[in-house]
Amino acid sequence: MGLLDRVRDRDNGHAGPSTSRPAPVEEAAPAASSETPSDPPPSSAPSQGSTIVPRPKPGSIQDKKSKASGSEFMKDLKVRIHSELIERLDLAALGALGPARAGDEIRSTIAQLLDGEGLPLTRDDRRRLEAEITSEVLGFGPLDPLLKDDSISDILVNSAKRVFVERKGKLEPADCQFRDDEHLIQIIDRIVSQVGRRVDAASPMVDARLPDGSRVNAIIPPIALDGPSLSIRRFGRDPFHIQHLVSFNSMTREMAGFFDAIVRARLNIIVSGGTGSGKTTLLNCLSSFIPANERVVTIEDAAEIQLQQPHVVRLETRPPNLEGRGQVTARDLVRNALRMRPDRIVVGEVRGAEALDMLQAMNTGHDGSITTLHANNPRDCLSRLEMMILMAGVELPVQAMRQQISSAVDVVIQQQRLRDGSRRVTKVTEITGMEGDIVSSQDIFQFKQTGVDAAGKVEGYFECTGIRPRCAEQIEASGIKLSADYFAHRKL
Repeated sequence: MGLLDRVRDRDNGHAGPSTSRPAPVEEAAPAASSETPSDPPPSSAPSQGSTIVPRPKPGSIQDKKSKASGSEFMKDLKVRIHSELIERLDLAALGALGPARAGDEIRSTIAQLLDGEGLPLTRDDRRRLEAEITSEVLGFGPLDPLLKDDSISDILVNSAKRVFVERKGKLEPADCQFRDDEHLIQIIDRIVSQVGRRVDAASPMVDARLPDGSRVNAIIPPIALDGPSLSIRRFGRDPFHIQHLVSFNSMTREMAGFFDAIVRARLNIIVSGGTGSGKTTLLNCLSSFIPANERVVTIEDAAEIQLQQPHVVRLETRPPNLEGRGQVTARDLVRNALRMRPDRIVVGEVRGAEALDMLQAMNTGHDGSITTLHANNPRDCLSRLEMMILMAGVELPVQAMRQQISSAVDVVIQQQRLRDGSRRVTKVTEITGMEGDIVSSQDIFQFKQTGVDAAGKVEGYFECTGIRPRCAEQIEASGIKLSADYFAHRKL
């Protein structure tokens, strides 16, 4: 079966306006005195065709219904029921029951409290209140509906009253908000405490993750001037596979086949791109090509890589404790990973001194390693690697640094989010060595933008540059056959 075939088969009643004028509506007559009968006097009787809506009597069923329909009243009721629920229930004992039984217990208690209020709430209002209060106690409050929406890729809480979401690469306001800053901080604290992190005035910034693997960043005052801020990068319940990215037009089948080949041939790969460009998603897809019999060690600040192989060891950094001790950095984990007999090392993102240890690992027999890095293009990616080497505190001549990079890195895959929100692999660049003091490279595949259509959608095409990569020999030596015209210059 050919390489492209193998990649393809990898995962299988509005009415119109009236012409007649409505009858005039007269004002209601003033209330009768205590000495007069309840019926209005004949002189104040409404004329034919008028409409009178009597005010409900205070304390009546109609009065309670009118109050219960107000949004402010519902908010106040929710806060009151929530407070009474916290006083009545033993939350520690609830935690031992498990989510299902705890939810049943909470909903039963909420129903009793609502019955005690004596309010004629509709069935939908009761269900909504029960769901919202239950999510406040067991879940993440206003975030729960957003976290259940698979079309949302990012949740951005700028303040308690300003929440935005990203759908299909476009930002839009969300129809939810928090009561106040204290409410938002409570939700943030609940999220970070689940993974042993903390957020307070002494440590106002934190990275964490949700149970579904979504990545969380939170920052609170005094660093955040307008109140607490929360950013959640979501990942689908079912991770994307390479054929999904092909169907999204993020790449072509030929490019996917090349990625399959370079991963199985154990080339060292850097996925480069800006924030939100899809680097981690592409990293997950590339990791699916790693053979199942290889031992993989992953290193991340907040675990989000979703490997499907059976032989995976996941490592995560740790911030310092209250005394400023116990910190474990990515550099510490990279060094430790070298003692764990890994076949491959996958670093979620290099952003500091660990870049030097990663490059040394790539140069000392740990081929096939993959990582991501923030950069706007492959050339900037190499420049950032130089800067990170300097952050390690090792004084190396520029020539030595670039020699280290050119011998360690084989391929840079540039990912980009375009102006219409779509993600594309814009360049696939091979590092070919040194030319004097400069790291040399050549583009194998690229995306060429030709314009933007009337709907704002980016137009363009992928092409193979016609350059046969030097790594083609290493690919074929690994037993992977490529056709003679695989890298011929053409539109894809």
